[in-house]
Amino acid sequence: MALPANRAFLVCRKDSHEIAGVINITNIVLGLFRSGYLSYYAFVGHDRQGLMLEGLQTAIRVAFGSLKLHRLEANIQPGNVASVALVRACGFSKEGYSARYLKIGGRWRDHERWAILASPRCP
Repeated sequence: MALPANRAFLVCRKDSHEIAGVINITNIVLGLFRSGYLSYYAFVGHDRQGLMLEGLQTAIRVAFGSLKLHRLEANIQPGNVASVALVRACGFSKEGYSARYLKIGGRWRDHERWAILASPRCP
């Protein structure tokens, strides 16, 4: 059975079960590539509480576990300090810079490219 090209995860508060955020793994490609793109956002009032960290750690385990991906990539606008801190805390490494990568609010925006691999590189 083929996997869907996208997976979505809800991040919920344990105390109230409110939805606190969303995590998506999109454009999943299997075969020799085994990769996907990561996006996420927290809802106002639920940010900076560690909820997205816990949710992203779970999504990464699913990506490298049951989805059997090799690589996850997140593209983040350079000024998004909280988002960079989140991926860094989850073990992502900055790989590069993509000028005019994505059109947001009618303007092409630069992004930093962050990625995590299922296993460390071989020497």
